[in-house]
Amino acid sequence: MKAEPGSVYLVGAGPGDPDLITVRGLRLIEQADVIIHDRLIPTELLDRARPDAIVINVGKTPNQPSPSQGEINVAILEHATAKRAVVRLKGGDPFVFGRGGEELLACHAANVPCHVVPGVSSPIAAPATINIPVTHREIARSFAMITATTQDGSLDDNLDFTALARIDTLVILMGIHNLPELTDRLIAAGKDRLTPAACIASATTPHQHHITAPLADIAAAAQSANIRPPAVTIISPTVGLFADAARQS
Repeated sequence: MKAEPGSVYLVGAGPGDPDLITVRGLRLIEQADVIIHDRLIPTELLDRARPDAIVINVGKTPNQPSPSQGEINVAILEHATAKRAVVRLKGGDPFVFGRGGEELLACHAANVPCHVVPGVSSPIAAPATINIPVTHREIARSFAMITATTQDGSLDDNLDFTALARIDTLVILMGIHNLPELTDRLIAAGKDRLTPAACIASATTPHQHHITAPLADIAAAAQSANIRPPAVTIISPTVGLFADAARQS
């Protein structure tokens, strides 16, 4: 794929390690006239941009003034309608809690060509870095990924905890601050309090660290280990596979 003037490319930058971007995504970064990027992308990828490329940081920082989604959409469309090849570089995958769908709709409404380049997503990549699969024959035939935090920072009241408690593997994004309430409600809904769980912070980066504990204890363990965002929590019998392997190694 060649970056065409007047087109937008929603590119997934991957979970944090710059080597985990796709080949197509990297080629588009190298060709782009404009790169509009999020806060949590691997910044090393920007070194691959053309020297004359326009690079714009639109990352949202918690509790600090940040561009609104409307302002980001305007910036994307302004550069595309000026006949520039625009790469919208997003952490992980553009369509996994990344508002990529909103940007795609904005491009369609403005009759601007928009192409999606999938990226490696942290809900699967983070557990994989410590050998935890989200599915495994016989013990984990289903998985769900959720974001535990609404726009105001509270736990989403629309989550169906009874349904979630029945799913073999749960992967939770943006859930560290609400983890005590979330785990309590899962247990109250029928999830076994001894279900293995893990929290992985800054996955695939040099700052990665993790902890494991039973579901009933994972929130306290995360607090003791000073787990901070960005972090992924996985609740699954597959976490026990990792723990067993670690004890045997």
